[in-house]
Amino acid sequence: MTEKHFQRFGPVLRYDDGDKAIAFLSDAFGFKEHAVHRSPEGQIVHAELEFKGDYIGLSERAKGESVGDSIFDLGPCCIYVVLDDGAEIDALCERARAAGAEIVMEPQDQEYGSRDFSARDPENFVWAFGTYRMGS
Repeated sequence: MTEKHFQRFGPVLRYDDGDKAIAFLSDAFGFKEHAVHRSPEGQIVHAELEFKGDYIGLSERAKGESVGDSIFDLGPCCIYVVLDDGAEIDALCERARAAGAEIVMEPQDQEYGSRDFSARDPENFVWAFGTYRMGS
């Protein structure tokens, strides 16, 4: 029997509007909704989105809550996602652009052998996609 792979690291992001974030991440980058858990009031308390077999977590700030009110809410950051090849990078950049993502770095070859692009989502998280595999 093959042992199931599990990831050891997984970003958990907090958004003001979790439903909008899920829709954007799905449209722009191709994430797929895996699970969404809501409070009785309808707030997303935990969601999981899948991308090529790996997952991110997502939650939503309570109404009136500000960035930094929770120890789990340190503000926007950059998430690096590994893709298989440069053609996939270029195609995903165009998909993200068409979905309204702000492209902050156009696809480009890096001196260390990766092809990367970066986009900012509506709540200022930067998503970097590249072919560089850490630890390989």
